[in-house]
Amino acid sequence: MKDSAVKLSYEIVADARIVSKALSRSIAGQIEHWAKIGKVAEENPDLSYEYIKKLLIAQEEARSAQLEPYNFGDK
Repeated sequence: MKDSAVKLSYEIVADARIVSKALSRSIAGQIEHWAKIGKVAEENPDLSYEYIKKLLIAQEEARSAQLEPYNFGDK
């Protein structure tokens, strides 16, 4: 996929700069993260932020073959 340049408000970039430093991400990476969370939230308005975050982590674990089997009924 080809990268694209977009214009963003100064406020969004300034906020992303602060949060990206705290979370050890690039500014672009932080904005992409927010966009991914926002997209899932818009498509699934009934899901909480925590659920969305866990869902995205689970998807990445699946892509990385880092899954553990779950046995229903085990406590």
